[in-house]
Amino acid sequence: MIAAASTTGVVGWSVAPGLVDYAAAMREMEARVAAIRAGEAGERVWLLEHAPVYTAGTSAKAEDLRDAGRFPTHRTGRGGQWTYHGPGQRVAYVMLDLTRAHGSVPARDVRAFVTGLEDWLIGALAALGVRGERRDGRVGIWVVDRQHDTENKIAAIGVRVTRWVSWHGVALNVAPALEDFAGIIPCGIATHGVTSLRALGLDVGMSAVDTALRQAWSGVFGGKSDMTGS
Repeated sequence: MIAAASTTGVVGWSVAPGLVDYAAAMREMEARVAAIRAGEAGERVWLLEHAPVYTAGTSAKAEDLRDAGRFPTHRTGRGGQWTYHGPGQRVAYVMLDLTRAHGSVPARDVRAFVTGLEDWLIGALAALGVRGERRDGRVGIWVVDRQHDTENKIAAIGVRVTRWVSWHGVALNVAPALEDFAGIIPCGIATHGVTSLRALGLDVGMSAVDTALRQAWSGVFGGKSDMTGS
């Protein structure tokens, strides 16, 4: 469960133990977003791993679900297309009051918020020794293999904004089973694959990834953060 937080403007961070059921996480996050909007709870970055699931964003196409029986599927109100979540993937749900500015991200600017999420992931990857890049027309963060002239997605982004409070967020592939992505066309892009830190030869634990994410946060979104329980 998401721990309670103050409304002082400090962004609280929490890490959920184990694997979190996707539907339960959506209910928990929706309740937190309503509380933030009502001034009853503080902003939150919630770090977790899901049990294996395919989720469909608002632009998802039925034909991009290649293996409907492989894992449970969920329709969700976030932007984007089909995404896989599962063990070994760090999901970060970002719940911010976008009526105020956060660091370099101005108030009431969803595009700038998404750019901020991209900058945050790129900064965290840089701290881990990986060069993450943007691509025009392709959502997410990409890693280039110049030796083989290929590029693969290492992080996905899908957000929803309800009355100027953000929810959903990002998913960084640390060490998931990459074959589990085969049941969908990730984000509707069939011409490029997916990768992970482990596939790139980096054997880093989730705690090291969390540290990189926290360190990169203030450089983009500014402010202070506090770590609480689950």
